[in-house]
Amino acid sequence: MIPEHSEDLLRDVAALPPLPGVYRYFDAQGQVLYVGKAINLKKRVSSYFQKNHGGTRIGHMVSKIVRLETTVVRSEAEALLLENNLIKTLNPKYNILFRDDKSYPYLKMSGQAPTAKHLAAEAAAIAAEAPGPRSTVRMVPNPNAFARVSYYRGGVEKKHRYFGPYPSAWAVKEAILLMQKVFRLRTCEDPVFSNRTRPCLLYQIKRCSAPCVGHINAADYAEDVANAERFLRGDAREVMQELELRMMAHADKLEFEQAAEIRNQVAALSNVLHQQSVDNVSDRDVDILAVKVQGGKACVNLAMVRGGRHLGDRPYFPTHVEEAVGLEDTEEGEGALRPSVEVQVLEAFLAQHYIDVPMPSVLVVSDPVGKDLLQALSEQIGVKVSAIHQPREQRRAWLDMAQTNAGLQLARLLAEEGSQQARTRALAEALDLAVENLEELRIECFDISHTAGENTQASCVVFHHHKMQNAEYRRYNIDGITPGDDYAAMRQVLTRRYSKLAEALNEAKHSGTVPAGTGRLPDLVLVDGGKGQVSMAREVFVALGLDLSLIVGVEKGEGRKVGLEELVFADGRDKVYLGADSAALMLVAQIRDEAHRFAITGMRAARAKVRVGGGKLEEIPGIGPKRRAKLLQRFGGVRGVALASAEDIATVEGISRELAEDIYRALH
Repeated sequence: MIPEHSEDLLRDVAALPPLPGVYRYFDAQGQVLYVGKAINLKKRVSSYFQKNHGGTRIGHMVSKIVRLETTVVRSEAEALLLENNLIKTLNPKYNILFRDDKSYPYLKMSGQAPTAKHLAAEAAAIAAEAPGPRSTVRMVPNPNAFARVSYYRGGVEKKHRYFGPYPSAWAVKEAILLMQKVFRLRTCEDPVFSNRTRPCLLYQIKRCSAPCVGHINAADYAEDVANAERFLRGDAREVMQELELRMMAHADKLEFEQAAEIRNQVAALSNVLHQQSVDNVSDRDVDILAVKVQGGKACVNLAMVRGGRHLGDRPYFPTHVEEAVGLEDTEEGEGALRPSVEVQVLEAFLAQHYIDVPMPSVLVVSDPVGKDLLQALSEQIGVKVSAIHQPREQRRAWLDMAQTNAGLQLARLLAEEGSQQARTRALAEALDLAVENLEELRIECFDISHTAGENTQASCVVFHHHKMQNAEYRRYNIDGITPGDDYAAMRQVLTRRYSKLAEALNEAKHSGTVPAGTGRLPDLVLVDGGKGQVSMAREVFVALGLDLSLIVGVEKGEGRKVGLEELVFADGRDKVYLGADSAALMLVAQIRDEAHRFAITGMRAARAKVRVGGGKLEEIPGIGPKRRAKLLQRFGGVRGVALASAEDIATVEGISRELAEDIYRALH
């Protein structure tokens, strides 16, 4: 039986044009269900509403559709790119979705590469201003003439050179260590560089050529920088040959010390080439992608080769795989073969991941990729992208390694999730929680943190879908209470957290409908504390008309030892000790510790912000370093000054009554 839909929706479907485009389905609450692309919008969208999909996932989704939106584009390639931009933006439930991760790290070479003209001018300036042999004047080298190599993450600036991206921070640091060992490039920041009077330890252990104190001139250092950049781009063998020629030239001139230095460079570089196995590799930049699907979960392992060197790999775990299976768009027409789950996951990753990330022109993949996707990616980067499904030789070895890592990472994820699901089940059974689907069990936990009453903050962390949901964490600044009153702080945060939700639920009882956008009450509310904290939470819930059975306090055991915690209930039930080895107590402790960590970090950040704000004293007209020092000494810090009255401030030597009032106003 075909699900019933409103006449407005069916009229919109019938009016769709036979053009390429992207469509979005929405449910009654306005949440996006699915984003799809089509060569023919009319034909593709109509197929959802003209067939009986039964009890399949696609049928379940279609039954929820109440509204659709479409965007017409010029080609299928444009449709594919728009589709995945919308998927990343809207987070639809029935699409395979890869979360945005942190940006990739790069190796940064500071400053523009020096030209021959610049180097000549630098050398002439040094020669013209060089002090005599008896002079004690030290010429300070210009840091701009000596490029610095460093770790970098963020937006790329044109005035510097960047190499990468690298799959991890570890890979960048390994590359920097290599730059130090082979080319002896500096890593110190410019202020340190400009104020050195003698070489640092890195020079002593032959990790830097000490340009800061003139142990190498700008021209020779620039040559090392150029060789390092060529090596990073994959010209390792050419760099090796040039170094060997330079070594022989020094030896012919009987300059054996210089020849020995270059010999050590050659030896280090040769060792690196051997370790990286790049001697016979012609590929410069390649991404290797392997997909593994098991137990309703998937892993895409991305290995990166840059400059002919294998830099390591990085696993990605998509969400909504189970809901999306069988929903991905295929070629139009009856009898078309639907791609395998592995292909769906791989294509979703390629389309979403490379929207914001630089991509190479060669991909080595574990499963075949559609030509339309490759065409869209080619149009996006302006270079033809090729995907090799059945590689040979070195590429085969890379793919085998990526597939092995994908399997290992997925096995680890399944083991962790299996353990976490067991803990969730144990807690639900121990507390007799009425939750039909453990996947939907939602727990919110609160903790209070402050330092002697200063910068009181409350944290709320959320456990849902068998894991902590970092994006839903919240911090609350607590004001208007007696410093150090944890009970009042708990009353304030619970009231702020649940008052609006309680109002919406009460309105729903009278009207019979839940307003769109209304959140849901958690299945369990944990508070870090014993009877006192639970009593305060009980008062708040009674005032708001909420169920008291939701509140559970985590009371520390004898000696505050981990594993001896007891659970305290707001509805009058007796305390419960779950046992040190209980899986349920492990989950409670995990959530409680995460709330404590989140509260502590927020409190420390707020405290640091206040203390750093000590500089505000010097911003007050009439307050210089001496008067600031006297104020801090008298009151023990900026916090003490802020708590002092204008009369107290005026008692400090050198502070007039008028200035004291100015200070008081500035700090309040």
